[in-house]
Amino acid sequence: MTKTAVPQKLSLFPTHVALVPDGNGRWAERNGLPRLAGHQAGIATMHRMLEYISDYPFKYFTLYGFSTENWGRPETEVEGLFDLVEEFINAHVQEIHQKNVRFQHLGRLKELPKGLQAAVNGAIQLTKRNTGMVLSVAFNYGGRAEIIDAVRRLIEEGVEPKKVDEKLFGRYLYTAGLPDVDLMIRTGDEIRLSNFLIWQTAYAENFYSKVLWPDFTREDLDKALVAYSKRKRRFGRVQARQ
Repeated sequence: MTKTAVPQKLSLFPTHVALVPDGNGRWAERNGLPRLAGHQAGIATMHRMLEYISDYPFKYFTLYGFSTENWGRPETEVEGLFDLVEEFINAHVQEIHQKNVRFQHLGRLKELPKGLQAAVNGAIQLTKRNTGMVLSVAFNYGGRAEIIDAVRRLIEEGVEPKKVDEKLFGRYLYTAGLPDVDLMIRTGDEIRLSNFLIWQTAYAENFYSKVLWPDFTREDLDKALVAYSKRKRRFGRVQARQ
């Protein structure tokens, strides 16, 4: 399998891919390093992915960066991760822009440190007119929090209950304007969604990789895409017998 074979030959390709990059802490532990070193390695993996992700024909790529539950981790780890992400965005936003990628944030941005907020908002503004892949980073994100925030907005705007359907409700989610997820990838040999895009993944195909995120490569992404191409998506419908 060559590096360019998968995008060219697959008959079924996802429009929206979401990824849970799990395993930074375990990678650090296995290598006798502090947890923050695992996050540094994970950031490096994300940079490598940015170098080739726009080669693929899917239009939307959503990455889980930090959950609303992750605030319960040690303060030094959380603050260190915030610093790493801020530095990463500031260092690579021009690269993202040059690739015609549009950057957007999912989650409660105002609860994050001011420097990280500024970096995120700067990336959003710089890339807002780009027409290529939409790269969404879910940072301080929780699927339940997203639904609660959507309900609060509906109530605040006085929307009549009988007017609320799935289409209308979707407009109040952080992901308004994005299609539902077609393929959900999770690394690190964990088999759960962890409160990530629980509305948007209702009919997503799931792929669980044993590879820890810092070791995840383009070839591992290709394996997920090959597996997806072999699935038969029914969306709850009964498939007619051949």
